[in-house]
Amino acid sequence: MSATENPVVIIAPDSFKGSLSAADAAAALERGAREMLPDTATVLTFPMADGGEGSLDAVLAAWLQPALTMPTVDALGRPTEASYGLDSEGRRAIIEAAQANGLPQISDVPLQPLRADSYGVGLIAARLIESGARDVTLFLGGSATTDGGKGILRAIGARFLDAEGNELAPGGGALSSLSAIDLSGLMPGALETQWRIAVDVTNPLVGEQGAAHVFGPQKGATASDVTILDAGLTRLAEVLAETALASERGFSAAGISALPGMGAGGGMAAPLVALFGAELVPGAQLVADAIGLSEVVASADIILTGEGRFDSQSLDGKVVDYLRGAKGPSGWLAVIAGSVGMSPSEAKAAGIDVALPLGSGVENRKELFQFAAPLLEARGAHAIAEWFEPTDLDEEFRDDEGDGLGVLDD
Repeated sequence: MSATENPVVIIAPDSFKGSLSAADAAAALERGAREMLPDTATVLTFPMADGGEGSLDAVLAAWLQPALTMPTVDALGRPTEASYGLDSEGRRAIIEAAQANGLPQISDVPLQPLRADSYGVGLIAARLIESGARDVTLFLGGSATTDGGKGILRAIGARFLDAEGNELAPGGGALSSLSAIDLSGLMPGALETQWRIAVDVTNPLVGEQGAAHVFGPQKGATASDVTILDAGLTRLAEVLAETALASERGFSAAGISALPGMGAGGGMAAPLVALFGAELVPGAQLVADAIGLSEVVASADIILTGEGRFDSQSLDGKVVDYLRGAKGPSGWLAVIAGSVGMSPSEAKAAGIDVALPLGSGVENRKELFQFAAPLLEARGAHAIAEWFEPTDLDEEFRDDEGDGLGVLDD
């Protein structure tokens, strides 16, 4: 049979934040697609994420495992509960950092960017290492911290010391006083644990494009706070480079500071990469590997994906970016989004065959949220129709003004 008679269709949307989970979006797209597909079509659904919110759920759904919960602390050290995941054998583990140190957990009080700390994420890691997990995937998106991962290391036994041998206070604000990192108390199994860290940005650790300057203001940092945090992360890189473990891996302070992606999550990856050889992986790629999408995506005739807003940022480490790079040479890729910020020709030039706005013709955001599922279903059918018989998509499928429908963004 030809591809037209027996197409292989992959449906792999991200979530539509505040409206539809990735699983709900996938179900809606599948219902719409099946209206237009022959009965002989093979349809595979993979709810996706890019390493931020929803990544834990996506991986656990593929593993057929429930989320586990444990007591930990939030970014300000207050008791909270966080979810994490283990595979059926208890060897592979998933941590979504924002479960413990996310911005929403501390939205009830003024942000404290100099004090916010990743210790709560480290408590989850310590529980997993103690249980025997030796393959840990860490998703960094949504963190409230810029502490360079100091809290994580403290939770698994490291000590961050000033010149007098005193332990530093929590948070990135104290890092400028760092003199030494004592690793003698690392918990058993810590050095044998393999880390993969999901990043969706390429920012370095320090500098004008680094963690403090670019992401610090989103976490409440003033201009003076940014200066303090950037200096602290610079000092962290210097001290990390002085450790035997980092030196054995060939890391210099300049190398740690400039490594693309090290600025994600407030620099949380820095000590894990420098000391333990953690691997930095684009978040969408990591999720795709974990759920099995990467094994089949190149063989698909049609790929349908979706997200809150499709624009140039979608092409920088997001789910759409992963799919356009992973699809086969004859694979056809359609994006359905809450709003579309590219013209049809711009989308084509970017490797996207069709980009359809979910909200075209919808009066307001409230309606878009209310009817997101049926609208997505209809656009799924529309996308398949475009694959069978392409049409000239007119300017209604462009949202140059950014009409606010991007509130569904992921």
